[in-house]
Amino acid sequence: MPNAARIERIYGQVVRRNPGEAEFHQAVKEVIETLAPVLAKYPEYAEHKVIERICEPERQLIFRVPWHDDRGEVQISRGFRVQFNSVLGPYKGGLRFHPSVYLGIVKFLGFEQIFKNALTGMPIGGAKGGSDFDPKGRSDAEVMRFCQSFMTELHRHLGEFTDVPAGDIGVGAREIGYLFGQYKRMTNRYESGVLTGKSPQWGGSLVRREATGYGTVYFVEEMLRARGESIDGKTCVVSGSGNVAIYAIEKLQQLGGRVVACSDSNGVIHHARGIDLALVKRLKEVERRRIADYADVHRDASYVAGGRLWDIPCDIALPCATQNELDEAAARRLVENGCTAIAEGANMPTTPGGVRVFQQSGIAYGPGKAANAGGVATSALEMQQNASRDAWSFGHTEQRLHDIMSGIHRNCHEAAAEFGSPGNYVLGANIVGFRRVADAMLALGVI
Repeated sequence: MPNAARIERIYGQVVRRNPGEAEFHQAVKEVIETLAPVLAKYPEYAEHKVIERICEPERQLIFRVPWHDDRGEVQISRGFRVQFNSVLGPYKGGLRFHPSVYLGIVKFLGFEQIFKNALTGMPIGGAKGGSDFDPKGRSDAEVMRFCQSFMTELHRHLGEFTDVPAGDIGVGAREIGYLFGQYKRMTNRYESGVLTGKSPQWGGSLVRREATGYGTVYFVEEMLRARGESIDGKTCVVSGSGNVAIYAIEKLQQLGGRVVACSDSNGVIHHARGIDLALVKRLKEVERRRIADYADVHRDASYVAGGRLWDIPCDIALPCATQNELDEAAARRLVENGCTAIAEGANMPTTPGGVRVFQQSGIAYGPGKAANAGGVATSALEMQQNASRDAWSFGHTEQRLHDIMSGIHRNCHEAAAEFGSPGNYVLGANIVGFRRVADAMLALGVI
C-alpha cells in the first residue's frame, strides 16, 4: 500500500474509533500527515504498525469527583487521566481544570505530549489529565476540597516511576499543593517526585514557573538566529495573561523585544509604549483580576472587550492562551501586517488553516510541541532534583532549559532539511519526536 494511502487509512480508523473528539482528530492528523517520507525511508515502522499503536492510548481513566461547595451542597465533577505512551519513561503531562475539559481535549493534549516529551531528549513518556471543574470564582476551601477528592481517586495510578502529573490551565501552585498534600496523606509517603510544578520551598524547581514562557522565547530566538536576525527591537504581541504568557513577555523584554499587547478570555489590552509587566503580574498572579483593570492604571492603554489581538501589527506573535485561538483569517492579518515569526506557547493554538498560511508565507513558525516544550523539560529537571534530593540554582536550571531548547531547535531544523523541507519546523518536530518514540517501541516489542 502506498504510504500516503496508508496514513489516510490510519486517520480514518482513528476518527471511527474516537467519534466526536474533534481536537484529538486534529492533533493526530497534524502529526501523521507529515510521516509519509519517514515510512518510505524506514518501512519497518509500517510493518510493525507503529503509527496505529501510537494513536491508541495505553490507558484511559474517567472517574467521578464529588465534593462539597461552601454552602454544603454536593457537586459532581468528572476527572480524566489518559496515559498515552510510556516507552521513553514514566507518563508525564499536566492536569487541566477548565469547564471545556472532556475526553477529546485530554486525548489531544496527551497525544501532543508524547512527541513534545520525546523532543526534550529526557526519559519521559506522554500523558495528560484534568477535570471539567472550574477553579475561577471558587474559594480556596472549595478548590482544596475538590483537589482532595480528585487525588483520592487518581493517586492509585500515580508514582514517580509510573505517572508524574504537573499543572496546566487552571492548575497552579495552589492546586499542586493541595493535590500533593492529599497524595502524601493517602500513601503515607513523601514522594516529592510524583508531581512537578511544586513550590521550591518543598521540592519544586526554580525556573519551573517561568519555563514554558521562557522556552518559547528561546525557540523564537533560535529561529531568528538561523535567519540572521534577533529579538532585539522587535514589536511583539502575546495572547493570554496567564503563567505562560507572563513569562514569555518577561523574556521577550529581557531580550530587547517591545511587547505591546496581551489578552485574557474577556478581551485585549493594547499599550503602544510597552506592557507594564509588573502590573500584569500583580493583577493576574496576586489579585486574580481581569486584564481589563490594566487600563484603569494606564490611561494611555486601550482595552477592547472581545477584541482581536491578531489585528495589532507586530514582528513576533506568540499564541499562549488555548487551542485553536488563531484561525486562518487571523493568520493572514498577521502576515499582511508584517509579522515574521510565530511560536506557539499554548498547545495547538493555531487552526490547520492558520498553519497553512504561515507555512506558505515562509515566515518562521514554531509549532507548540517544539516551541513550548520548555515547561515539561524543566519538570523533568525537577524530577532529577527530587530523585537526587538536590536543589539547583535559578541560573543553573535556566541554562539547562536554554540548552534543551537550543537542542530541540537544532534537531528540528536538521530533520526538516534532511527530509527535503528546510525551515519547516512542523515537519522537523513531528519527525524527530516520532522517530524517538517509534525506535523505542520497536526495541521493546509489541506491547
